Amino acid sequence: MVILKGCDASILISTNPGSKELAEKDAEDNKDLRVEGFQTISKAKDLVERKCPGIVSCADILAIAARDYVHLVCASFSSSFSIILIISVLCS
Repeated sequence: MVILKGCDASILISTNPGSKELAEKDAEDNKDLRVEGFQTISKAKDLVERKCPGIVSCADILAIAARDYVHLVCASFSSSFSIILIISVLCS
């Protein structure tokens, strides 16, 4: 099994039917991820593709979603707590 690490959106790639190697999305470590998260990214990608075909990648969508999530979470906490939260999320 090949597991890629990093912010390349490889988590969104499914295993090809009949393949002996699992894609990262189907790896054991990722079995508990919620299907709704994948569906949300796919919907966002579809919406962007209608306006800008072939320009924005799934990695771009994932990065923007992560940025916006951190902004929403951190907006409701003090700035010092926000920095600790961001570091803990990025390092876990």
